[in-house]
Amino acid sequence: MAATTTTTKASKEQKYDRQLRLWGDHGQEVLESAHVCLINATASGTEILKNLVLPGIGTFTIIDGHTVSGEDVGNNFFLSHSSIGRNRAQAATELLQELNSDVSGNFVEEGADQLLDNDPEFFLRFSIVIGVQLPESTLLRLAAVLWTAGVPFLVCRTYGLIGYMRLVVQEHTVIESHPDNALEDLRLDQPFSALTDHIQSYQLDSMDKKDHSHTPWIIIIAKYLEVWLTEHDGQPPKNYKEKEAFRQLIREGILKKENGVPEDEENFEEAVKNVNTALNPTKVPSSVQDLFNHEHCTNITSQSPSFWVILRAVKEFVQHEGRGCLPARGTIPDMIADSQRFIKLQNVYRDKALKDAAAVAQHVESLLQVAGKTPESISEKDIKLFCKNASFLRVVRCRSLADEYAVDSSPSFWVILRAVKEFVQHEGRGCLPARGTIPDMIADSQRFIKLQNVYRDKALKDAAAVAQHVESLLQVAGKTPESISEKDIKLFCKNASFLRVVRCRSLADEYAVDSVNKDEISVYNYQVDEDISKLKLCVTSLLQEYNLSVNVKDDYIHEFPDSEMVLYLMLRSVDRFYLQHSRYPGVYNYQVDEDISKLKLCVTSLLQEYNLSVNMTTSTMIKIVSHQFVPFNNTFIYNAMSQTSATYQL
Repeated sequence: MAATTTTTKASKEQKYDRQLRLWGDHGQEVLESAHVCLINATASGTEILKNLVLPGIGTFTIIDGHTVSGEDVGNNFFLSHSSIGRNRAQAATELLQELNSDVSGNFVEEGADQLLDNDPEFFLRFSIVIGVQLPESTLLRLAAVLWTAGVPFLVCRTYGLIGYMRLVVQEHTVIESHPDNALEDLRLDQPFSALTDHIQSYQLDSMDKKDHSHTPWIIIIAKYLEVWLTEHDGQPPKNYKEKEAFRQLIREGILKKENGVPEDEENFEEAVKNVNTALNPTKVPSSVQDLFNHEHCTNITSQSPSFWVILRAVKEFVQHEGRGCLPARGTIPDMIADSQRFIKLQNVYRDKALKDAAAVAQHVESLLQVAGKTPESISEKDIKLFCKNASFLRVVRCRSLADEYAVDSSPSFWVILRAVKEFVQHEGRGCLPARGTIPDMIADSQRFIKLQNVYRDKALKDAAAVAQHVESLLQVAGKTPESISEKDIKLFCKNASFLRVVRCRSLADEYAVDSVNKDEISVYNYQVDEDISKLKLCVTSLLQEYNLSVNVKDDYIHEFPDSEMVLYLMLRSVDRFYLQHSRYPGVYNYQVDEDISKLKLCVTSLLQEYNLSVNMTTSTMIKIVSHQFVPFNNTFIYNAMSQTSATYQL
């Protein structure tokens, strides 16, 4: 039995070798336990599932009440001619399952609307739901159900060469964000006792040539840093000039030949190159500090997800055992050294990481006990992984579709302005929130930074007070606190002295027009190209009305204006067209003229109704399921015509 299990594991490691290097065994385990729901087995939908089935997603379920048509067979690789007339979910499931025997596939021969009517809780069993080409009414109903339950929802839409994705999730926590340029956690500025003892065991002056040239560069920098601190009142090198002087100090330590020429010691050259890395100050990143201050971290209950429980334990570790530092990561970079010295140094850091993780585990156990949960609800393995990645934690919060699609009767500008007014009347004592900046001036770095921090801290404190007023106002207005972000409040407070409101007179008042120009709303059926051009001008005009800049290419009259935001508006208009006419525009040649007119009305009504502001599907899916890497927030649009893409926070 054990031999069979070992063989199966080895087979999986070989099968999934490339992806295991990306997200590891634990990431693969999460992927294999996930259950993905796809609504509508369109060409885009089955392509998404194909890219999830191949890496070994655990289970998928396709929901689709449509039957396969000849058009489906023509554009969908996972439907064949023999599938025509059969249920599309069943036909696609059969072919998708052939790709990977490790994956289980299911299908439901009903539409999403029917399931929402009869059993809305059906959708709550999934790890994530993907909705492809859904009508707006269905989209909003489903999004509301999933939003309340905290199930991630990925909305996908393609129309010709235009692609759109929208991630809808209240909160998505990421432990392994895999930053591109992560700094090493060496702690040479705050060495722990075991590291100090290990450093002291090296005597560079009495080493022979072999040992001297195979000493790890971390030890070299640590030894010369001791010399520097002794000569500079305990202050490490800070600016460029001081770091260059420190590098020169290290170079002088290279052994010399009999003729005075320096030996070729690559480890010392490695030390010189890594001075900036080694001298990186050990501190809690501001992004993690913000998470420490979040209410989910402050108030742990029996309903708190494990992410927030462990984060609270890490916070308590920082305040006590860590003495202001996060748990040690326990890793060191590769370097020139003999195996024995490298392994000894590696074990020093690894043992420190294990010790810190054990301390965090004790805090976790205490928190779980207070919350009335068993210690086994959070595994030791999860705590170690969390501690290792504590510097890179991320939390993504998206706006709900209901908020995005709703007409905002009270724009955030006036809500924050009212909050600033209340701040001036109370905490500000007649003053606006502090701006938090000072001009450049002649001063040494230390004094300048200290003064700068005084103003910056005051600005943060004032912005926090304004944020409390904003939260109270939103509560009274029946809106969620997330509808206005902390980032927007800080930006508003910083510029509170420079706010401006531009109010224009309406064209109707200016021109006193009693009737509209019929040429603007009529479409000549015999001139398609001219009508497309007119439609472009109408869209451009409307966008300019709403302060959205557009660059229109006059040499391509069949293209949309050169802005992905316009494509977003057009996709929304196409949704509205489908809702009104039960088909997409331009499907049949004889209806092109009529459809242009109808689509134009949809665009116009959409822009009149909403005041819009602008602030990768498979990879996003895996990021959500595995809780590794950081997904986009929250809307992604791809324009294959110009090979451009854009991300918007809508």
